Amino acid sequence: MCVGQQPVVPVMRGETCLSCKGICSGFIPHSWRKVCTVCGCSVEDHGTSCDIDDDHKIGRLLADSKYTHLTAKVKGIRVYKRNRMVITNPVVSKKNPTFNTITYDWAPPGLTQKLAMLYMALVPEEKRPVAGTEGAMYRRRQLMRQLPVYDLNPSQCHGPLSEDQLQAMSVFMKRYKEEALGVGEVALPGEGGANPPPVVKGGGQKNGAVTRGPGKATIIQSDTNTTTTNGTDDGYKKRKYHCSGCGELTPLNSPVVYAEGAGYDKQWHPTCFVCSECGEALVDLVYFWKEGELLCGRHYCQRTRPRCAGCDEVRGEERRGERRKERRGEERGERRGEERREAKGEERREAKGEERRGEER
Repeated sequence: MCVGQQPVVPVMRGETCLSCKGICSGFIPHSWRKVCTVCGCSVEDHGTSCDIDDDHKIGRLLADSKYTHLTAKVKGIRVYKRNRMVITNPVVSKKNPTFNTITYDWAPPGLTQKLAMLYMALVPEEKRPVAGTEGAMYRRRQLMRQLPVYDLNPSQCHGPLSEDQLQAMSVFMKRYKEEALGVGEVALPGEGGANPPPVVKGGGQKNGAVTRGPGKATIIQSDTNTTTTNGTDDGYKKRKYHCSGCGELTPLNSPVVYAEGAGYDKQWHPTCFVCSECGEALVDLVYFWKEGELLCGRHYCQRTRPRCAGCDEVRGEERRGERRKERRGEERGERRGEERREAKGEERREAKGEERRGEER
């Protein structure tokens, strides 16, 4: 961290605080902390980022991962293909017919409209991402909170990083994309994993949602000929499924959320698909799976690397516990290698002994 440099903040000066309710005169950034100097509230409490910034941030996160099919390449940059859902209901009247239109800023990809609406009905009303409502603002604030831009992009960190720090950050990002990153899949109980993500070549998408460019309206459809086997090959489908969060039964006609990293034998109610650390709903179903728990991006990074209480950025070095685990793993691997080498040596010696005894006979 470089204390003398102005931090990169996603809100402008003078933005009113959403928590202080008129007490704060307007956002004035601290010289290096991610807070307002007037009221002390966080950056996300003073405003929300825009759709373009959010789509670029998530696109960068999902790039070079198994979820690249959820992004599109625009001018050489991976951008999140955020699904938006528009529901139009006719309003009965004696005069000219009118329509009531509801726009969702985000909806789970690859679903029929009926299943997507069933999912939205299970989300608390104050958290539904309907455009222009508190739910849409809640989603954007959670994007800032759970997926800090400086956790995903070293260039957004406070102050210049050394070559060693940049290299460590690059290795860390590559590792969590391979081992922990995931995007939840919405399906009926027992039907998770029925439609694996397509293999993306040149940024195209073969199955699932048909997207009209990043950040625009999406036609949500599914393959009606697909048979569901809950990720198995025997076609067996149980009659009872339990939520991995609360342990309660999940109705067979009610959508649940699956996490590929956890395995398709686990499913969660939409309201139970939350970060095990902060208890908040995982925004846009983006999760990190670590040691048998669902985590948001912020708390996954904090469990792996220490976070500065001042600038809110993760440090380059890993936590001691993580280093110990790696060292133990390396030591176990070395011991196994030595044991294998010793076993092979014993086998060779026994074989040579058998040859000598055969020659003597």
